[in-house]
Amino acid sequence: MKIVIAGGTGQLGIILKRHWETTGNNVWILSRSKHCPEEKIIEWDGKTLGGWIEVVNGADVVVNLAGKSVNCRYSEQNLNEMMASRVDSTNAIGEAIQSVKNPPQTWLQMSTATIYSHRYNEANDELSGEIGGSEPNAPDYWKRSIEIEILSNVVF
Repeated sequence: MKIVIAGGTGQLGIILKRHWETTGNNVWILSRSKHCPEEKIIEWDGKTLGGWIEVVNGADVVVNLAGKSVNCRYSEQNLNEMMASRVDSTNAIGEAIQSVKNPPQTWLQMSTATIYSHRYNEANDELSGEIGGSEPNAPDYWKRSIEIEILSNVVF
């Protein structure tokens, strides 16, 4: 299979790439990094269409992990950049998929997992996880981070 991972130079992208390549898949990475030594890493700005859409053409799967890292101070500027980077990359991927002759069969959209409450007594997962932001004394920026993740994954 041909798989394209936008934001594939991050922690999850690297793991997915390694796994899918060891199972015989053809994996391409879209990255905002300007110093990518690998030949299957294509530079993009995460916002606009460009030459990178050719790698989307004929792909079986596109995975979008792109977005500003949540590993930062949650200042107003960083929160706005987190949202914009997720919305912009989602829109760009969607436009690319709509514009190619042979679009992928599958598009997985995910940028991070900061939607769960901060707790130590149980695991937070798809089955039993608690959506965060309403914990006692939760700072407003926690709520904003959760809203960013929920809203940015239903944009397109």
